[in-house]
Amino acid sequence: MGIVFTRLFSSVFGNREARILVLGLDNAGKTTILYRLQMGEVVSTIPTIGFNVETVQYNNIKFQVWDLGGQTSIRPYWRCYFPNTQAIIYVVDSSDTDRLVTAKEEFHSILEEDELKGAVVLVYANKQDLPGALDDAAITESLELHKIKSRQWAIFKTSAIKGEGLFEGLNWGLQILYPLFKSL
Repeated sequence: MGIVFTRLFSSVFGNREARILVLGLDNAGKTTILYRLQMGEVVSTIPTIGFNVETVQYNNIKFQVWDLGGQTSIRPYWRCYFPNTQAIIYVVDSSDTDRLVTAKEEFHSILEEDELKGAVVLVYANKQDLPGALDDAAITESLELHKIKSRQWAIFKTSAIKGEGLFEGLNWGLQILYPLFKSL
């Protein structure tokens, strides 16, 4: 089945590249997700000061993935990376209930940016493997995703450590991004 999927996307997309920003508060799992997608394994990480950028090849699509540090002092600089972005992956630590209000505020601030008006939004409710993690419905409510009317979005329960839910989210994103690639 995977070979059929790969061939289908290869014939449809050719060799296109999409720019994706991975955003979220510090310690949400953004860097772990980036390297899990790129290398298929968990890599020991440290807090990102600045950014990490990697090319992730998936179903013959190259994603230029920018993982931006999520510390309070770094978040104002996120806007420097907004131009030419086709998709946003917003990562939420589902077990960090104390900072969900901050995660929601940052998320809705991003959605208001003019340079991201056309970007598809994929939310990863990460760290589902931890005790007390909120499920995707609770994260949807906490982030007020129901208020998003002007763009396509989806939320996926993920565990970057276990590799669960990450590629399901990318598959959804590919379906949404197809018209964009078709027009290039």
